[in-house]
Amino acid sequence: QVQLVESGGGLVQAGGSLRLSCTTSETIFSINDMGWYRQAPGNQRELVAGITSAGSTNYADSVKGRFTISRDNAKNTVFLQMNVLKPEDTADYYCYIDANRRRYWGKGTLVTVSS
Repeated sequence: QVQLVESGGGLVQAGGSLRLSCTTSETIFSINDMGWYRQAPGNQRELVAGITSAGSTNYADSVKGRFTISRDNAKNTVFLQMNVLKPEDTADYYCYIDANRRRYWGKGTLVTVSS
């Protein structure tokens, strides 16, 4: 069973930066979209950013200009560079990979932004 392994979460002060990474436990072929969702306590899970196999990206309005998504296809890895972090960015961040007509999910990594 393929697993997604996330890393890079942690505690940071407002205005700081973090870089999240998500990679697969084994090689997956024919990966399409990759991306990140987040879920704060009491809130629904929301899409943060996505990136297609062609490199097209989309972002939630709340993170545009601050977050950048990228991918390394050779390593089955997706990244999320988060700059100018705000306390409202505090959440569990989940990566996903779409491949072979299914979506794989990571278990989440916690990002906490202190004011």
